[in-house]
Amino acid sequence: MDAWGGLREADEREFARLDAAFAAGAPLSGECDAVFGMWAQVRLCEAPADERRQAVLGQAIESVPEWPRSAVAGLWRLAFGTADASDPRLYRLPLAATAALPYPERRRVLERDHVWLRRYRGPVWDLIGDEVLALLAEPEAVDPAEAARNVLWDDDPFTTRLLGAFAARLGRPEVLPLLRHWATARDSRPGPRWMWDARELLTAQAVEMIPGVLRELAAHRETRVRSPYAGTETVFLREPTATALRGVVWTCELIDRPWVTPLLGDVAVTTGTGIGGSGANARSELLANAAIGVLARRGGLDVVAQLARVQAKVRKKTILAAVERTLNEVAERAGLSPEQLLDRTVPTFGLGPDGTRSEQGLCLSLDGRITYEGRKTIPKTADRELLAELRSTAKELRKAVPAERFRVERALATERIWRWRDVCEHFLDHPVTGSIARNLIWEILQGPAGLPVRSEGGWELTDPEGRRIQPFPDTPVLLWHPIAHTVQEVRGWRDHLIANDLRQPFKQAFREVYLLTPAEERTRDHSRRFARHLLPYGQAKALLTERGWRDLSLGHWGWVYGSGQATATKELPGGLTAHWDFHLDEHSFDRDAGGTASICVTGDLRFTAEERTVPLAEVPPLTFSEVMRDADLAVGVTSTGLDPDGHGEYWESYGFGELSESAEMRRDALARLLPRLSIAARCTLTGRFLHVKGDLRTYKIHLGSGNILMEPNDAYLCIVPSGDGDQVFLPFEEDGGMLSIILSKAFLLAADTAITDASITRQLR
Repeated sequence: MDAWGGLREADEREFARLDAAFAAGAPLSGECDAVFGMWAQVRLCEAPADERRQAVLGQAIESVPEWPRSAVAGLWRLAFGTADASDPRLYRLPLAATAALPYPERRRVLERDHVWLRRYRGPVWDLIGDEVLALLAEPEAVDPAEAARNVLWDDDPFTTRLLGAFAARLGRPEVLPLLRHWATARDSRPGPRWMWDARELLTAQAVEMIPGVLRELAAHRETRVRSPYAGTETVFLREPTATALRGVVWTCELIDRPWVTPLLGDVAVTTGTGIGGSGANARSELLANAAIGVLARRGGLDVVAQLARVQAKVRKKTILAAVERTLNEVAERAGLSPEQLLDRTVPTFGLGPDGTRSEQGLCLSLDGRITYEGRKTIPKTADRELLAELRSTAKELRKAVPAERFRVERALATERIWRWRDVCEHFLDHPVTGSIARNLIWEILQGPAGLPVRSEGGWELTDPEGRRIQPFPDTPVLLWHPIAHTVQEVRGWRDHLIANDLRQPFKQAFREVYLLTPAEERTRDHSRRFARHLLPYGQAKALLTERGWRDLSLGHWGWVYGSGQATATKELPGGLTAHWDFHLDEHSFDRDAGGTASICVTGDLRFTAEERTVPLAEVPPLTFSEVMRDADLAVGVTSTGLDPDGHGEYWESYGFGELSESAEMRRDALARLLPRLSIAARCTLTGRFLHVKGDLRTYKIHLGSGNILMEPNDAYLCIVPSGDGDQVFLPFEEDGGMLSIILSKAFLLAADTAITDASITRQLR
């Protein structure tokens, strides 16, 4: 008998004999081999309600032989393929035959089918699920490591690594019963009975081991593995492993230790982010929701910082909705808004007002660096316990600072308003948030603006002319945005930052402003300002997802992987939603050989409110500008026009064409920076280009793409940025780094006779 491909000739003859005997009503006593069992299953599947067929099947069940695994798998396929596959009688023989197999064989038969059954045959699973799980339960084992392996199926890279490190401890009598209990964490959230049993099984040995398991999970990343069915696949965790790990996470609700909350935050961020660390999906939504759920049930203000980290990194809608619900619940209990709650719960990490923590010669800085009495090298005589604590804190700091930068910039883009006393207490005086807030321009609502300066009487605001004002504690303030100010004011702030070497954590004074163009006034309800650009699909999707855009899914294979058209969306303040169209070009399928889409084409951008298209003139100017900034950033960072080896009409038009708003801002920054540079005498800004006079040639660097033309004949010069050029002061931490690239190329070309890279010198000469 073949596995599932049909019957051999001898089996067909036996089927015919059994059919004749059954039709004649002859007794079938003594029949007990595998062919008889398969025949009984096939005939039952034809009429599950027939009592004679059920009786024959019962006879097969009473004398189940030692069937080969392939034949047992065939019994399950027969049941699944029946018209009424929800009839539990169809699974009596498959269950009995599986039970007769050795344990490893049972797992191989059921490891996929039980997942399918549970997911798509809910009524059947409700009836036979316990029996299936009982078959998958591990047999007794004397060796603790073997006992743990029987519970945690060693069928993905993470489980293999975890068992290598923890199998002996997981299988100890003090932990093994809890491990078995973790493997039953199959519901979306733990019930009272599950938690009661976990509490009864939780031992000191298990508590000591759990943080190590969760650290392994937080550090884990997806892996390409060979699929047993076809080719290779990307795997983060198999379902049995994820189920047991969910049990571990749930158990943290019962543990009152300092490591619990930050570790759950690590788990939520790792499992909630997409494959590769970005994207609108999640590595394991199951585990991310479990971690967020435990944080929600633990409550308290210390969970807020972890939830803020998840908000900054994760883009899966359902996970973000769970985070928002939790923040709202915690905020309501504290009598605050969610934003106020986040303001008040940023940890200080033990840092002082200057952003450092110093003990016994060791010093931890805000950037996560640890030094000893001013030296990078830490001697062996330093307190090892304190050093370990500082290193752990440094890891948390490196996660918290980007999350805070993200949160503050989001407040700028949404015009959030505070009272001055709250800004002073929770921003300017805070050792972490203060490192961001003290370099930003704050504005009194409908009043003057300035950079924060500490005085004897408290924080004051100082403008570029040195005029100071101290707002009253209840004065409403917000972050200054250039869109609400005159060109002269904006220029004044930009000059002030450059002149005083003040670097902002993100673009504020140098922030691009996008106003309605005449073309957009004519199109009225949609913008084509950033249409018809060719972008690397994966890179563009990742960048937009990081900035809060969702639903961008393009592909060649239909609805599962995305179609040839998609619309990215972003929810905005005031109930607005931005929509940006994308599509694949006519050559996409051939270019990608039907595989993953590589290039996408941008289309129209529009706004809606309650499913009504909103005219562009009715969109609040700041909201419109910030959305256009996202689009400009996506094009400016990912466009195929940036490819050093590019060619074609689009590459030419983008690589040397008109400047976008972000490139115009870059030009403005360069105009202020050039006089301060050692190569100033060799540089001139003209139109779209920075001209650099070398000894061999004169060069034109395009301010949008960074592409280079050589005079006098405009020959193209290809230079691939190495990332290690001259370090020049910039007044902001620029997205994409194009300004740094242009300056690096300018320094290189100003000294073109010193260039030794053969790939460049061949082009010069």
